[in-house]
Amino acid sequence: MDISTILGIVVGFGLVVGAMSVGGGLLWFVNLPSAMIVVGGTIGATLINYPMPDLIGVVMVAKKVFFGKKVESEKAIEMLVDIAKVSRRDGILALESKIKDIEDTFFAKAVTLMVDGIEPAALSRILNTELEYISERHRLGAEIFTTMGNFAPAMGMVGTLIGLIKMLVQMDDPSSIGPSMAVALITTFYGVILANLIFLPAAGKLKTRSASEVQLKQLIISGILSVQSGDNPRLIEEKLHSFISPKKRKAIN
Repeated sequence: MDISTILGIVVGFGLVVGAMSVGGGLLWFVNLPSAMIVVGGTIGATLINYPMPDLIGVVMVAKKVFFGKKVESEKAIEMLVDIAKVSRRDGILALESKIKDIEDTFFAKAVTLMVDGIEPAALSRILNTELEYISERHRLGAEIFTTMGNFAPAMGMVGTLIGLIKMLVQMDDPSSIGPSMAVALITTFYGVILANLIFLPAAGKLKTRSASEVQLKQLIISGILSVQSGDNPRLIEEKLHSFISPKKRKAIN
């Protein structure tokens, strides 16, 4: 589980709830009609904006916000260097026994294709095509969350207009002004909170994780092609170091 995401949610909502509770009660900020307008309107607008398969697929992508694994480029480099040593000593076919030990499915597929004797150009094309589709799925997931972050405040404004209209229509009944004004203000509050503490941060986290994952897979592709061409393991290691920071390079030397 991603600690920074959990910490961000706890700190963000904790401080907001704390501020809401100072000088009054939290129940002042609970309004079912407002929640219905913002949540229902945001979900409805998103359903109109995207096909159902895309929305179902984004659920799997969204797991990366909370459960995304840390990208370990250093470990990937170590494995590629070890693979290069085995390949130079015993031949590429000897790598078949190592495939079962590779947890990353993309990495395992790359080694499998290499062992199967796929030509370098075809191997590069297959892996880069898969990488493009992975990037597109991640881009779509981030885009959907960004869209929801844009819809939520808009739905809050819709609720504000509804509340103001109800208030103006019932000006002759003083007892109805308070509830109508509450709907008018709280819906905007709900929309801003959902957008800026959930949807937009989630989109940002997905973009960051996608960039890290794409970089790792580019590292794997580069390393696999180098192993296939028979490059020296030390040369491969130095080449792959360009994908990571100097600080991390020192750590694995």
